[in-house]
Amino acid sequence: MRYFASQQQDLANLAAQDRSRRLIARAGRDFSSNDYLGLAGAPQLATAVAEALGRGVPIGSGGSRLLRGNHVEHEALEAEAARFFGSEAALFFSSGYAANAALFATLPQRGDLIVHDALVHASAHEGMRLGRAQYRAAAHNQVDAFDHAITAWRREGGTGRIWIAVESLYSMDGDRAPLDMLAALADRHEAILLIDEAHATGVFGAEGRGLAHALEGRENVITLHTCGKALGCEGALLCGPAAMRDFLVNRGRGFIFSTAPSPLMAAAVRAALRLLAEEPDRRERLHELIRSAQTLLAPLGVTRTDSQILPLILGDDARTMRRAAALQAAGFDVRGIRPPTVPAGTSRLRISLTLNVGMDDVAALAEALA
Repeated sequence: MRYFASQQQDLANLAAQDRSRRLIARAGRDFSSNDYLGLAGAPQLATAVAEALGRGVPIGSGGSRLLRGNHVEHEALEAEAARFFGSEAALFFSSGYAANAALFATLPQRGDLIVHDALVHASAHEGMRLGRAQYRAAAHNQVDAFDHAITAWRREGGTGRIWIAVESLYSMDGDRAPLDMLAALADRHEAILLIDEAHATGVFGAEGRGLAHALEGRENVITLHTCGKALGCEGALLCGPAAMRDFLVNRGRGFIFSTAPSPLMAAAVRAALRLLAEEPDRRERLHELIRSAQTLLAPLGVTRTDSQILPLILGDDARTMRRAAALQAAGFDVRGIRPPTVPAGTSRLRISLTLNVGMDDVAALAEALA
């Protein structure tokens, strides 16, 4: 395989560091998915898709949104999402990765500065690399670090717009951003606050509207709500001012040149948003599970996070993967997370709580961990 010699060497290096990855079929009790409310297999969503098929909604979009791919289901979803989350407008993407990449690559302009939390999603980093603005990392959840980065850039002669990028609930640590303080910082610097609600949408806030719901509708706030986690579907919604939507439609290469998401998926997401409002007991049961699991797992070294994401930080890559393999063999779908997904020296088991399991499953996991 001389044509792929460099790639094979890179794979060998990953294996030597216990960082080689491979696809594993789902099996065992679900402690790894992001299907927090158990909606991925909900009959209500299947019914919504069947009804959409019955009224002639196509499976494929047939093209990009700017060609023939724009369907009434896409526009209906965007209108409903804007009302539900409280924003002026919304734009539907095929995935959270695509939405973040398009957002960061398109909206910040040359001469601007993005100050991002050190732990933001890889998709945000991808967008920043593709974009024209400068970007700097700030220490995780340290508002003063954001302030210092902005102040230093201004002293150096920076004159453009400031963009502050954070997640409301971090995907690997399960902790929350200090959103009120960050919003105040954004106001003070006339900055735009970008909030990735991927792991909070559906789980937190009134009717599952997210941790940033109180900030939605402000002219300097943009939120991202993924549809493939607690909503049980696929895709993502960027919510914010109408100018955001219009600019992405006109300038966002990731939007302009991508085939539109399936109109059937838009119909499914609409149904999922309705379920958030109509079935609050799902969130109540999940939060009860979170409270009980925290009590049961914390004595075993699992970090208390007050969220559905519970990391057990082991540090060593090889040890982490051995523990994950042992749990999988025992019937628990727990995955090991290693660098570069998390910082070096913080390899961990990421335990994800969903309504696909119950307290008996959590108790059995605790026994296996012990």
